[in-house]
Amino acid sequence: MDKNVTLSLEEADLLSNDVLTSNGFSQEHAAAITRSVLTAQRDECHSHGLYRLIGCVQTARRGGVDPRAIPKVSDDAPGIVRVDAQRGCSLLSFEKGKPHLIEKAKHCGLAALAINNSFHFSALWSEVESLSEEGLVALAMTPSHAYVAPAGGTSPLFGTNPVAFSWPRPGGVPYTFDFATSVVARGEIELHKRAGKTLPEGWAIDRNGDPTIDAEAALSGALLTFGGYKGSALSTMIELLAGPLIGDLLGHETRAVDENGEGKPFHGELVLAFSPEVFLGKETEKHMHHAESLFEGVLSQGARLPSQRRHAARARSLADGIKIPESLYKELKLLI
Repeated sequence: MDKNVTLSLEEADLLSNDVLTSNGFSQEHAAAITRSVLTAQRDECHSHGLYRLIGCVQTARRGGVDPRAIPKVSDDAPGIVRVDAQRGCSLLSFEKGKPHLIEKAKHCGLAALAINNSFHFSALWSEVESLSEEGLVALAMTPSHAYVAPAGGTSPLFGTNPVAFSWPRPGGVPYTFDFATSVVARGEIELHKRAGKTLPEGWAIDRNGDPTIDAEAALSGALLTFGGYKGSALSTMIELLAGPLIGDLLGHETRAVDENGEGKPFHGELVLAFSPEVFLGKETEKHMHHAESLFEGVLSQGARLPSQRRHAARARSLADGIKIPESLYKELKLLI
């Protein structure tokens, strides 16, 4: 069994930055990527934590991402800001566009950030949660490479197509969720393969379209959408909103870069921000407290809110450091 290595957040930050800058990423890109993967690792979202550095570095080494790209921000309309990632990682583009999105949302009530031509690998929840910490309601979505079969289909067409939502709460942490429209994120399949574990039934099909519990067969086949046709419809919506609507590609028109440098790993992301103060004016406080009755109703039944597990994990990490498999730690050190 793989043993764990415990790192302080400062040690993990240094490790991530060293891995990235040693592989050609600019200080700005390395810092933005590190903030994202450490946020995920701190909250024990392992599939989007330090593990993601391996794929990020591999993509850079194969020429699939420009590690020194300078995002170009443009003011397209009173409620729209656009960032051309210039074939760089989406995370720095989000950070560059975020102040403009916040300003526009607080002026217009509703604003959109469109990120184009970006390499995207990160969790969305940290982005929308950071907007809720500014008092905004936020929604984000992005297509990805064709890894998922449509409901009733037998081969990949959709990306895992995640969607994330965050709602600011008076005096508390935001209510936030983030999930793929596939049954599970592709990163979970990859982690099962690394650990030599079989998959639960209903996650994936093999290249022949037959159900499989073998992670390797799933990676060469397709994931399934959650909820059958409902997840498939939501996945289609995300493809359209974060693809053609913002002038970017559909998931099946992109492809991860391979060992020969062939591929097209760039696509779009759409982030929407709503200002309760502009929508509600003087009654903002009243209606935001009204919303709390919904959360209280969930908790009163013994159910949990989506962000509760993460915040409990965050408290553990802040107190005790983060834990990653020793094999992953050694693999990351070899990248420096």
